[in-house]
Amino acid sequence: MPGGGIVSIFQKLSTTWKEDHLLRRVVKNSSYLFSSNVISAVLSLIQTFIAVRLIGVADWGLVAVIQTFASNINRFLSFRMSEVVLRNLGPALADNKKKDAAALVKAAGLTEALTSIAAFLILLLLTPWASRVFAKDLSTAPLFAFYGFILLSNLVVETSTGVLQATHRFDHLGRVNLVQSIITLSMIGATYVLFRWGSLANAPHQIVLGAILLAYVIAKTYMGLSFVIVALHELNCSLDPGWWRIPLRELSNKRSLVTFALNTNLNGTVNLVFRDNIQLYQAALLSLTDAGYFKIAMTFIIPITMILDPFIAPTYAEISRTIARFEWKPTLRLLKRITAIASGVVLAYWAVWALTGWWIIPTLYKPPASPAYPLLLILIAGYGFASIFQWNRSLFLSFGKAGYPILISTLIGVIELALMSYLVPTYGYLMLAFILSGYFIVSIGLITLRGLWEVRRRQKAMVYPT
Repeated sequence: MPGGGIVSIFQKLSTTWKEDHLLRRVVKNSSYLFSSNVISAVLSLIQTFIAVRLIGVADWGLVAVIQTFASNINRFLSFRMSEVVLRNLGPALADNKKKDAAALVKAAGLTEALTSIAAFLILLLLTPWASRVFAKDLSTAPLFAFYGFILLSNLVVETSTGVLQATHRFDHLGRVNLVQSIITLSMIGATYVLFRWGSLANAPHQIVLGAILLAYVIAKTYMGLSFVIVALHELNCSLDPGWWRIPLRELSNKRSLVTFALNTNLNGTVNLVFRDNIQLYQAALLSLTDAGYFKIAMTFIIPITMILDPFIAPTYAEISRTIARFEWKPTLRLLKRITAIASGVVLAYWAVWALTGWWIIPTLYKPPASPAYPLLLILIAGYGFASIFQWNRSLFLSFGKAGYPILISTLIGVIELALMSYLVPTYGYLMLAFILSGYFIVSIGLITLRGLWEVRRRQKAMVYPT
């Protein structure tokens, strides 16, 4: 390309950046989480291959099953309070409705605490069943119960996260997530040294697995407590002293809040059944070794979500503002540019692992982990597509229409589960990956197209959001 053409492209990009204040604000808020997430992704990769080298692919699959089981029980009951708080706390503070804001946070925190305790009790009741169905070994039941303590140490983590997002303290979120990754890596590294070369080299199998899980429990406990402490500080600065004494009756729009919370819970349940339970399905239909391949592949996919997920909350905040002001053209422009950024990241990432994954995976995790390579490429396609259009649900939430994404995800998800139950036992873990990626592409593609159609329809007709 001639030098003048290159200069012209850079001048156009520079002008776009200077003129698009919405994009600049989204990128600024995202950057706090982006930088820490990139480092955390590298640390996660290191801790994973240390753990797999210590315990093997099958036991790494068991760790994945235990983690998935505990977190998904919590998600089943969760009302995703971070979204509830993010959507309502910012406007309440902007309008100086401090009593309403205080009552909102108090109600969200109490609701989340009660559901977290309930989730922990349900986990304890289901532990024998889970160890028998997913791990196919009743002796692993204590490991399921032990890891479940993260539900108590993260009692109000969603509410705290929403407070920090609504008060634009993304820098705090980034720092805590980074330190959590450092704690996990340090403890898993110490576990490797102790159990491979140290005085516990001949320790029982269950003790080694317990030590790996302990690293995650301590790191997640640090995260949960840190978010609460920092969120309380922000609330004390933003609200009047003694804000927690504000009675819940001060909360306005209770019906709207309950409806929104129920919708987020329903959406979370849909994701739980059709997306987040995949490793449990894999363990039940196939084996822990297959679940281990999936867990290894997810280690390489997590960086995509860690890099691009920081755009979700800032993008949601901005499109909520532009839609509330009926600014359809800026909304479409922002979505187009966020999509372009995400597409570049995903395509580059897929190309890197397509060229290098075939030798990096067996080198890091030893040759028995090689089957994770084709799995990785298939999953990047699905998760990458989801990351490129990560704003699809936020767009409908901004319209106050959470039902359509849930409907589409459910309909496509039912087909997904039917295909899994019929094809996966015969064709194995790669078929499961194809079906999961297809679920992402079809469901999110339909939701995205419908959302863009709605924006253009309102822009053309100047229809105000309801």
